[in-house]
Amino acid sequence: MIEANVVVAGVSLVLAVFVGLVAHEGLHALVLRLARVEYTVVYGPDRTGGALGMLASCPWALVRPYPTGDESPWIFRISALAPLALAALVFGLVGFDLVSLESPVSVAVAIGILGCSIPSPQDFSVAFYAHRLLEEVDDTFVLPTHSRAD
Repeated sequence: MIEANVVVAGVSLVLAVFVGLVAHEGLHALVLRLARVEYTVVYGPDRTGGALGMLASCPWALVRPYPTGDESPWIFRISALAPLALAALVFGLVGFDLVSLESPVSVAVAIGILGCSIPSPQDFSVAFYAHRLLEEVDDTFVLPTHSRAD
């Protein structure tokens, strides 16, 4: 029989991954917003299989920037690697003994957040090849018709 703390830890892990996913994409968007680069956030891009189809496929979400070509490639590099701040947050909270890893629930939450702090292969690609992204900018990039505040 499964103990209650294991079930609570499992639910906590799922919630931490959900919150971590939103925070991961939010950190990408935060850097772009601070640099005044237009972007859109898309959850479940190109998915039509319902909730189960979205969970079984990748990516779950993405931030799509619309560069003009005048930006520094460092903006996109920093934006791509910004989710690493989630790991710094977890290690900081644990390191300063603000969060104890004595219970399975806190370990599950830490694992979920740390899992979401890892940049995706696409993020690393942007970090290493941001200058190529800016070289390819031309009039084919179409800005979204709605604001990012919608």
